[in-house]
Amino acid sequence: MTTTTAIDAVRTKHRALWASGSYATVAADLIPTLGAALVEASGIGSGDRVLDIGAGTGNASVPAARTGASVVASDLTPELLDVGRAAHPEIEWVEADAHALPFETAEFDAALSCVGIMFAPFHARAAGELLRVVRPGGRIALLNWTPEGFVGQLFATMKPFAPPPPPGASPAPLWGREDHVRELLGDGVRGLTAVRATATFDLGLDPEGFREWWKANYGPTIATYKAQEDPTALDTAFLGFLERTRQPDGTWESEYLVVTADRT
Repeated sequence: MTTTTAIDAVRTKHRALWASGSYATVAADLIPTLGAALVEASGIGSGDRVLDIGAGTGNASVPAARTGASVVASDLTPELLDVGRAAHPEIEWVEADAHALPFETAEFDAALSCVGIMFAPFHARAAGELLRVVRPGGRIALLNWTPEGFVGQLFATMKPFAPPPPPGASPAPLWGREDHVRELLGDGVRGLTAVRATATFDLGLDPEGFREWWKANYGPTIATYKAQEDPTALDTAFLGFLERTRQPDGTWESEYLVVTADRT
């Protein structure tokens, strides 16, 4: 069982991790359309009360609000909420840990997460909270990077260099496997569907430039580099990964999984 002490320790570490770099830049450069794609898949609309878990700066919250839904954007990191709140004050921005959501049971008509909940390391605990806050008959929609895709393989490349995960933690890209999500949600949902799709990363950068972009902007990459006394080996592995995965047109493609289901 995941203890409160373990969750508190992870909360402190992850707040600092996601506050580093510039997640707003990551969202704008890499995933500007994914939140809208998730909202469309969710089927939410006017009058729905919707929770976005791991909302970041609002990649899914903003298009959800544009449907006429009443949206609560929740995230662990206050710095990300501040960016979202300044741009979109019509949305309710709430500091919240996916492992222990500060909301009533069955409070929401729908819950969304666009590459958010997958980074809560205690998967069963986060899935339980996700199910708890959605009313019976409500909607769940998740978009997560797959283990086989670019981001999943980026984490695999960094893993030998990264600090060890907390005891009991599961790798984030497992949320991009249909069988894993089915196991996590279990009989708490019905009518689960899972569809794979691909995002294209096109920043006009060569592999070395793209490596430096990740080092400057993405919290998990920044944390991994901070753990190195000498970054040479990580630099080499990272560059090799980017060279291998670069498409002929100079872009990179990252697979993701969209899961939708109804709460039982």
